[in-house]
Amino acid sequence: MYGENPYNSYKQNAVFMASKEQLLLMLVDGAVKYTKIARAAILDKNTQKAHRELVRVQDIFTELMVTLDQNAGQWAKDMYKVYDFVRYELSRANIRKDIQVIDNVLPVIEQIKDTWHEADKKSKEERSRYK
Repeated sequence: MYGENPYNSYKQNAVFMASKEQLLLMLVDGAVKYTKIARAAILDKNTQKAHRELVRVQDIFTELMVTLDQNAGQWAKDMYKVYDFVRYELSRANIRKDIQVIDNVLPVIEQIKDTWHEADKKSKEERSRYK
């Protein structure tokens, strides 16, 4: 245990103790963060870092797709298509190391993040009304 980074332990515990809602928010927050890191890496000509971060974001969207409840109606089917589009665009950006593709898809990722944060906020407000 000596030499273990306390911050990494804290982050790991936060993930293990998080609710489904908190995990979802962590994923979408990470998607924005790592896309921005990848963009900066491309500008810095650090292709390995850009690749690593873009794959990380693709993995996040794969996880979002896999965990999406397909029985939740048309909304879920539409979200699946959006997630798939983002994942495809990220793979294009990764293959080409293309800033323009990232600049086009980053606002979509940010909107997804904002949507989930707003949904979480409204859900908490609704639950607090019935307590």
